[in-house]
Amino acid sequence: MRKAFIILLLVSISQICFACTTFLLKGKDQLVFGRNYDWITGQGVLNTNQRGLFKTSITVKDQKTISWTSKYGSLTFNQYGKEFPTGGMNEKGLVVELMWLDGTQYASKDDRAALNVLQWLQYQLDNCSTIEEVIASDKLVRISNGEVPLHYLIADANGNAATIEFLKGKMVVHKGKDLPFPVLTNHDYGYSLDKMKENDTDGNNSLERFATACSMVKEFRSSDNTSSINYSFNILKAVAQGNYTKWSIVYDIKNKQIYFKTDGHADIKTISFADIDFSCNKPAKSFLLNQDVKGDIKSKLVDHTSAINEASLRSAAQESAERVHFDEQEIMALVNYAKDINCKK
Repeated sequence: MRKAFIILLLVSISQICFACTTFLLKGKDQLVFGRNYDWITGQGVLNTNQRGLFKTSITVKDQKTISWTSKYGSLTFNQYGKEFPTGGMNEKGLVVELMWLDGTQYASKDDRAALNVLQWLQYQLDNCSTIEEVIASDKLVRISNGEVPLHYLIADANGNAATIEFLKGKMVVHKGKDLPFPVLTNHDYGYSLDKMKENDTDGNNSLERFATACSMVKEFRSSDNTSSINYSFNILKAVAQGNYTKWSIVYDIKNKQIYFKTDGHADIKTISFADIDFSCNKPAKSFLLNQDVKGDIKSKLVDHTSAINEASLRSAAQESAERVHFDEQEIMALVNYAKDINCKK
């Protein structure tokens, strides 16, 4: 179990196969967050996460844990087990999405609790409603040093966005005037912005995607009566990475809806927060992502089970075996962790 919760630590990933892109569009009565998830497997589950669940963070390298009760329900996209998402939105409209970032350096061991790099994301969705609350959480928790190098773009229902990066052992934030374009790819934000200003992005996949997304965000700001949902999918198409783009996701923050499509199933699927009961005494719901359906998926949601969690995790593990190694003990530790979470009594 000592390796169970750093399951991506040994990943050696080329720029092209983990070339995720994220952005935020703000228009009149429109607030939409877009993301491409680029990876070598598209196996995964859309999960509901109930409010009122009592959780204790997984032990990472025998470091300090933290316990909390989830304040907010959320919808998340998961590959490597429930409670360890790659991104999602909570019922308050907070969106948190991750991307690869070489050069990431998390803080060394200190008095704060240490979280797995994916559980850090779920922790934020459970506890925070604004970007400022996410930023403030750095006083309480940290991502364990040695975890997979990631950074995050986050946004909230107030229309605020921020990049969250960990450089030289410190949280580095860009927001407000320091975030002229709420876009993030696979270089740190400051470097990406400088290179775009210098018109020095040719030949670099990440920087080219950053420049393309920024240009399209700028164009959206000057447009009238443009559908932010359709325009977001246009941006995602423009920065897609062929078969490596497994999921294209658009979060309508204002209307609390999610639109998404998956590799091999190009029809857009939708789900509304209004159709989900996040009460702790109600069962969590799941939707296997790679289904040949379209439109509203509320009738396709099923009660989440440990069997669904395990089957999805095993499929993702098998398909990503060339990059990520799982042994049986690790798989079962992840499955059992989610199984043991219950409503606070």
